[in-house]
Amino acid sequence: MNNYHYIIAGLPELSEDTISGMTDTDDILDGIKSQCSGKDLSVIGFLEKGYSEENLTAGFYSEALSSGNCFIREWFRFDLAVRNAKVRYLNRALGRDAERDVISLGEDGDIARQGTHEFEEENRLAQILEGKDILARERGIDDLYWAKADELALFHYFDLTVILSFMVKLKIVSRWLKLDEAAGREMFRELVSEVRSTFKGVGYAG
Repeated sequence: MNNYHYIIAGLPELSEDTISGMTDTDDILDGIKSQCSGKDLSVIGFLEKGYSEENLTAGFYSEALSSGNCFIREWFRFDLAVRNAKVRYLNRALGRDAERDVISLGEDGDIARQGTHEFEEENRLAQILEGKDILARERGIDDLYWAKADELALFHYFDLTVILSFMVKLKIVSRWLKLDEAAGREMFRELVSEVRSTFKGVGYAG
């Protein structure tokens, strides 16, 4: 059985020296995975599959929505909604059919509108996509993903959900270390601060 308290307690110990010298987050991710059980590594492995474009098919998203892990289900529901919205925006900008290349699942069509699951961030994303500054658009989209990770981890303190939320934020940080190194390091400082604050908030000093 995983000692989630131990794993999560270790996350805030990442130092300023680590931040200032980092060029990617692979070592941190590997360190987290080394402490996880085989069952949890299976969930983490599925999450990581979602960061390879070639895997992002209707079949992948169908599997994600059938996952027994709530974070996986809702994270990839949101991810597909964002990706489909971006495709529709590009199609309209190019004068094409808005539904061209949109990934739909089953008879109910777009996953973002299946059942009671609405894409609440749709209007905000539309505003972001209208922006003229490329980096600002990318940051805006990643801010939506960051906020979704926070939402999905709300009221979770010492379980796999917290670790998955931390890992997807690390993926965002890693991307920004390549796009804009200073922004990436600042986002990492924010992430470390978040974890420390949460840990102290449930009665543990970091």
